[in-house]
Amino acid sequence: MSNSKISALTGATTPLSGTEVLPIVQSSTTKQVSVANLTAGRAISATSVTASTGNFVVGTSGQGIDFSATPGTGTSELLADYEEGSWTPTIVGTTTAGAATYSLQEGTYTKVGRQVTVNCAVTWTGHTGTGLMRVSGLPFSVRNDNQYSSFIIDAANLTLPASTFPFAQVRPNGSEIAVNSMSVVTGSSSAVAMDAAATLYFQATYFV
Repeated sequence: MSNSKISALTGATTPLSGTEVLPIVQSSTTKQVSVANLTAGRAISATSVTASTGNFVVGTSGQGIDFSATPGTGTSELLADYEEGSWTPTIVGTTTAGAATYSLQEGTYTKVGRQVTVNCAVTWTGHTGTGLMRVSGLPFSVRNDNQYSSFIIDAANLTLPASTFPFAQVRPNGSEIAVNSMSVVTGSSSAVAMDAAATLYFQATYFV
């Protein structure tokens, strides 16, 4: 078979394992190289790349898709992370964290780069916590830049001052959300005290 044409050879079993050996000419000498070593550490240049089966896998944490060839003035053009998952929202008090009896406790999130979007639905029918109300358990800690991420929430059976609506703040350098109320008359806000039973629904976006 050493003098057979390639077309006369039987087909290899695919997908290749990477340990198969091929002949190459290097410095005028015929040598052997494995299939895996043909592309190890090599950049791939192509008009487009299509994955007909499987996924494109980033092999090292911190690496991703580099958009630096596109115009921009940002400090980074590397998309290094995408993640979807769930988290467990927990109601706690600032004075005494306490414990709750939950009938609904659901949370989901999507993380794209440094931006995290969370959804939450939580209902509790009893609580031993005291102080101000917090929602704990965010999937990623909020960045520490002295900025507050605010968003409106929907609530049921939540005790609020008259002529106010609920809203919340994600505080920097932490993983808790403060539940607040805002006056529709003056626009002033105040923290909401622990409630023995209520329901909260919200969606929020913050940065890590």
